[in-house]
Amino acid sequence: MSDRIVEFDIAVIGAGIAGLTCAQQLRCLGRSVVVLEKSRGVGGRVATRRLYDTQADFGAPFLDPRGMLSQQLVQVLSRAGIVVPWTDTVYQLEPTPDRVGLSGQSLPTQATSENSSLTSGWGMNPAVTLSAPYYVAPAGINAVGKFLARQLEIWRCRRVQTVSPTDQEYWHLELEGMGEVADAAVPLAVRAKALVMAIPAPQAVMLLESGDPGLPRPFLDRLKAVEFDPCISVMAGYPASKQRELVQAEYRGRSLLFPPESPLRGLFWQSSKGSGATQPVFVLHSSAQFAEQYLDATDVEAVGRELCDRLGESVFPWLKEPEWMQVHRWRYGFCRRPLTEALLTATTPLPMVCAGDWCGDRQIETALQSGLAAAEWVSDRLGGGPMPPLASLWEAIAQEK
Repeated sequence: MSDRIVEFDIAVIGAGIAGLTCAQQLRCLGRSVVVLEKSRGVGGRVATRRLYDTQADFGAPFLDPRGMLSQQLVQVLSRAGIVVPWTDTVYQLEPTPDRVGLSGQSLPTQATSENSSLTSGWGMNPAVTLSAPYYVAPAGINAVGKFLARQLEIWRCRRVQTVSPTDQEYWHLELEGMGEVADAAVPLAVRAKALVMAIPAPQAVMLLESGDPGLPRPFLDRLKAVEFDPCISVMAGYPASKQRELVQAEYRGRSLLFPPESPLRGLFWQSSKGSGATQPVFVLHSSAQFAEQYLDATDVEAVGRELCDRLGESVFPWLKEPEWMQVHRWRYGFCRRPLTEALLTATTPLPMVCAGDWCGDRQIETALQSGLAAAEWVSDRLGGGPMPPLASLWEAIAQEK
């Protein structure tokens, strides 16, 4: 056990949208809060990777402002210049006997399949036309997580190893330093009066069952009932000439969905999210069934190439040959069986709440709702006052440096 222990009112495990929202609400009430995050960044699946002098949003591709909380967040982020409208149409690839142009128009006979048309047997039709557009961050979607993290005490590269109650009515968390802090002189233990677990439910189960936190069996059973599907994401860049062709052709398929039987789930034109892109960058997500087969593959490059080959067969043939490619495996990509409530709580032996975008089925909107509900529950357990509206909190964050 570490002899370097720091005490807080609340410890939040996970710096995703739910965890950051919860921590901000509790901070504004004057509570001491620490956020423990095993990776170097914040935002969870609202993730961006910097690579090859460009960037790719390889998790959540956009903000969907169709819920009340996400609408309020988008309004604040828009005024701060962090997000901009992207597209109001999601296209669906469907088998069709006709060759249909990616702009949604029939192609002239001289159009080449390499540059301007779908490959044989596929067509692209609007699947969803939104009343409000999806929003993206030109600087990378993780700018949303960075915004929500302002002024918070966040310990990055800290993996929580064990969680246990103490006789002094504190949760005791033993930590492991990851990456660059592995050998640094950093605190490796935390005590907190209440604990928020804002990580995927299966990860929370593994952590809690690694020790003896003394939680009620029904609590753990409910947590175990939540199920996730995996996903493999491919970030791929192509020759600059293809970007010019896409722009000149007024290609509208910024967000593209595939049929359920396809090994592909979605394709997103990353380099359309900001101005001045010098090459086309696409982010491809696999289906859950495909990811299950290759989740533990040792040659991830081969997996990425297979997905690009499948992509080239149904969209542009040149998508089979990226100039560069990176692959990321999401073990907990999409919640298949969510919790039906906004959070899962226990007061025995001490206050603990589990929250996240798996507490419902609306992804970022659910994460915001769950984070807010978790903060309210913790505040009540610790004798706090009423919670301020999230919109006013975000406005205050926007004014902070």
